[in-house]
Amino acid sequence: MNTESRKVSESIVETVHIVRPNHLNAVGRLFGGILMQWIDEVAALTAKRHAHKNVTTASVDNLRFLKGAYQNDVIIIKGKLTYVGRTSMEVEADTYIEDLEGKRTLINQAFFTMVALDENDRPVPVKGLILETEEERTAWEQAALRRQLRNRKK
Repeated sequence: MNTESRKVSESIVETVHIVRPNHLNAVGRLFGGILMQWIDEVAALTAKRHAHKNVTTASVDNLRFLKGAYQNDVIIIKGKLTYVGRTSMEVEADTYIEDLEGKRTLINQAFFTMVALDENDRPVPVKGLILETEEERTAWEQAALRRQLRNRKK
């Protein structure tokens, strides 16, 4: 592993989308596939910011649709690193609806395992992660448990 480490805050990504008619499914809600594309992009950008490398999605855990989104809703997707291994990183991607007053309601949460790649698309070591807050340390511990569960399923 490289000796240099980076803070969680250095790689946070936040995107904003407006739900348009072409994003809706047959019952008038945001199509889950569109949201999955958006959150995968946020996870990849978050991991790229940390690794300073190209990345690929290795897995998605706990993709939970908690609430629907509808036409003209403002969607905020926030990605942040929760764990770093040798070549892989876990990114938490939280999706919110933001109302006119700026209040955010969580509608989706997912955990992505992203792998850093070299110029030949082979896994490459990534920088360590500096945990500055109790929340970041708790997220790391929870991510480590998810990693153990994933490894058991292999």
